[in-house]
Amino acid sequence: MKKLIVLVAILPLVTYCSSGYKKLYVTETLVKIEPNKTYQTIEGWGSSLCWWAGQVGAWDQAKVDTIVSLFTDPDKLNMNIFRYNIGGGDDPLHANGHMVAGKGKRAEMEGFKASPTAAYNWDADQAQRNILLKIKGKRTDIIFEAFSNSAPYWMTISGCSAGAGKEGKTNENLAPQNYQAFCNYLVDVCKHYYDKYGIVFRTLEPFNESYSQYWYYKGSQEGCHFEPQAQINLIRALYPILKNSNLPTQLSASDETNLNQFLTVMNTYKSQGDIFEKIINLNTHTYSGSNEERTKIAKLVSEVGKPLWVSETGPDGGIEFQSSLRFTQKLFNDMHYLKPTAWLDWQLMEEGNREWGLLVCNFKDQTYEILKNYYVRMQISRFFKRGYTVIETGNDQVLAAIDPLKKKLVIALLNTSDTDKPMKIDLADFAYTNLPVELYRTSASENCQMLATLNITSKLLAYTVLKESISTLIIKLEN
Repeated sequence: MKKLIVLVAILPLVTYCSSGYKKLYVTETLVKIEPNKTYQTIEGWGSSLCWWAGQVGAWDQAKVDTIVSLFTDPDKLNMNIFRYNIGGGDDPLHANGHMVAGKGKRAEMEGFKASPTAAYNWDADQAQRNILLKIKGKRTDIIFEAFSNSAPYWMTISGCSAGAGKEGKTNENLAPQNYQAFCNYLVDVCKHYYDKYGIVFRTLEPFNESYSQYWYYKGSQEGCHFEPQAQINLIRALYPILKNSNLPTQLSASDETNLNQFLTVMNTYKSQGDIFEKIINLNTHTYSGSNEERTKIAKLVSEVGKPLWVSETGPDGGIEFQSSLRFTQKLFNDMHYLKPTAWLDWQLMEEGNREWGLLVCNFKDQTYEILKNYYVRMQISRFFKRGYTVIETGNDQVLAAIDPLKKKLVIALLNTSDTDKPMKIDLADFAYTNLPVELYRTSASENCQMLATLNITSKLLAYTVLKESISTLIIKLEN
């Protein structure tokens, strides 16, 4: 990224105090948009369906239809990527126990096979499937991924799908003799959804944060620890089974919880020589990580030649609106330095939590409220569309992309501070920029509100980014 170029405004602001007039100079940030420096092309935006869909999918269907529209409609969140969780299913004796005490009833995922000899129960997981099918019917450009948090409890060493060992000292939990059974389980579910419902999972992700130490016996949710070598062993077992299924589905990996762990696992994959050829997509979570780590990963991904997704992430704490803006800074850092082609939220709907979801709800009462977070996300996902290519801005709080036909430029301006920030946007590298500029803004008093158009003068666009706000500018490039 380039260093910021800071200019002093020509005209000073003047305030009056008891000793007379005092000049206060306002700094103005110059941002140069460079269309010839292109980066990743966006595949889309989206979310996991785990866990919210497993609850909301059982609601009154009119409400479900409205909620799905809020997420997928092009003039709403415009999301087109969704990850379906293939539940493992815990020991029935654990029902309403450790997972409910930890993350709530929503965390008790239903499995499709209760024992090694049991038939598949394809009636399981009806609510999450309901949301999946409604999303499928909404648009033609939907991308689905299937992922697993844990194998069924009866395949595990501990007999519990939350993990093995003690908190902070977790152990691998998938019994080695059950690797093939687990692979068959995942592929059988993908094949059933393909044959029965026409659902095409473009990718299958067999892990979730598996190198972390979160997954212990009677823990708060499904989870399974895999050391990097164990991941490699599972990929080698799963690849031929998936290939022989004749499904169009291919593998992705490895969904680590943070960038440091993702780097460790990817470097181990790289050392093996045969793993990247078995994977079509690389996935990571960005719950923590530095821009230096983002840059290292981008270099590794470029060398490997695979697309990268931020397949899950979430906020870092704070009050609702301020937290959402800081979360958007993480999104900007990911897009600038990590360069993923897709960026996905973990939860779209949460109960009793106004920070993590975009809607807060009561699962039992079937009520929900649209949060400010929703409109903050809309400032990006609605306007930075699939097929747009990210271009250089030289500023960590400015994200820009251009459409495939090079007829539309979109710029998002983020301000997480408590002071306004005057900016001048340099469009000198664009040949045609004379039309009025559309402006949408989310601030303390606005919700992705369309405001009066702006004008470009001598290929410079002057705009003051309000304190604690995000603005999106849409510039038509006329021939």
